[in-house]
Amino acid sequence: MNQFIRTELLIGKKNMELLKNSSIIIFGIGGVGSYVAEALARCQISNLTFVDNDKIDVSNINRHICANVNTIGQFKIDVMKRRVLEINFDAKVTVINKFVNAQNIFEIFDKNFTYAVDAVDTVSSKIQIILAAKKLKIPIISCMGTGNKINPLSLKLDDIYKTKYCPLAKIMRRELKKYGVKSLQVCYSTEQPKKILTSEKKLISSISFVPSVAGLFIASAIVNQIIDYET
Repeated sequence: MNQFIRTELLIGKKNMELLKNSSIIIFGIGGVGSYVAEALARCQISNLTFVDNDKIDVSNINRHICANVNTIGQFKIDVMKRRVLEINFDAKVTVINKFVNAQNIFEIFDKNFTYAVDAVDTVSSKIQIILAAKKLKIPIISCMGTGNKINPLSLKLDDIYKTKYCPLAKIMRRELKKYGVKSLQVCYSTEQPKKILTSEKKLISSISFVPSVAGLFIASAIVNQIIDYET
């Protein structure tokens, strides 16, 4: 039996073909990006590109779909590729082990993608990804901060200039204005971030069901914007 038959029953063969032939690039295969990748793969999106240069750390186990005691120390993109191919062995998965910057963005990103996802944490990289998507006229969803948040029901999809209560979105609004970016589709949380007192200055608190729901939310938006589905 076709492993995607239940999805086909829901949206139809025409839309399944649209998804199958779409090409998605995901920047950042972490707590959010890994769930985007998983959800898209389970919708038979068969052309996926993952960009990340991080290895799985023990502290990722609480929220990354790829992270467990057996994958610690492995590159996130490699583990995610294996997972996707176990879901759909016909998938074409490209992995790019790079940290995105102004010098390499157009070596990675081109106009052949149907959709792009920005799920990285570094502001400078996010800016370059977004500017490239705008220049190439490729639809993009950028994820804002999911750390220090505990309520997944506070997540929503909106324009960057309508966001509130998100420290990362505030920084991004300021920086994007400098480049003349007038709109950007983002996933963000309206929840006030928790104030965490810790000696671990480099760590941001997180929980399993906020970044994962953000990733699923982004995947849902991409699928629904690609297919021609009448409710």
